[in-house]
Amino acid sequence: MSMNTTHRAVEKALEILTTFIPYNKEAGTVEVSNKLGYHRSTVNRLMHVLTRKGFLQQNEENKKFQLGPTVLYLGMALEKSLEKDLINIARPIMEQLRDKIQETVVLEVFTGGSTIVAHVSEANNISILTSNIGDVVHIHAAAGGKAILAFSNERVRQRVLNKKLKQLTPNTITSIEILQKQFQDIRKSGLSFDNQEHIIGINAVGAPIFNHEGKPVAALVIGGSSHRIKLTPEHPVAVHLKSATARISEQLFFNPE
Repeated sequence: MSMNTTHRAVEKALEILTTFIPYNKEAGTVEVSNKLGYHRSTVNRLMHVLTRKGFLQQNEENKKFQLGPTVLYLGMALEKSLEKDLINIARPIMEQLRDKIQETVVLEVFTGGSTIVAHVSEANNISILTSNIGDVVHIHAAAGGKAILAFSNERVRQRVLNKKLKQLTPNTITSIEILQKQFQDIRKSGLSFDNQEHIIGINAVGAPIFNHEGKPVAALVIGGSSHRIKLTPEHPVAVHLKSATARISEQLFFNPE
């Protein structure tokens, strides 16, 4: 078999696998052959090769095929690598954002009950914002935590907020009802705001980062002096922030559609 023939066979095998996207609906060789326009014997041969390697599995009753366990294992490996590489993915985008807006950019990662600071791209300007890697953030008062909670399911929100919420500053919101209204607004705009709720004198804007399952796993936060950081969706800082988080989510294979 020539190299070109081998390459074409691999391409056809991959195209066969993609016919099961997105719902993994059972299909027979005739159905796949008609869909791709390949000869029936070619499709039959390749689908049985893919089955032997675990990329497909065959229903013994109706002889139709679905995606097999090897595809799942590949997906799990990809998910683990993306989780591990989140900081590596986010770092250059955070640095570009910091240089563009000349403000400190923080990556907060959701741990299930709180957020922790995973990376900081610090601006050169003088700022009273002090975020250090490893810091645990009060999720109800921080822009990043609010962004994550707003797009989490209700069960997660109830679990996280079902405790006495600490009053960190006079501006900190501790009412569940008010926070739930804020979450509605965040889902509409894609942005969250910390109006000196965590530290007096510091405003922050946050936006969520989504993984391939559409779950909010982290957030980018821009924080700085309340005189410089304006809490409006139209502000350039907020616009650039949403663009940055969209790029990170895209590299985590998030599809907003």
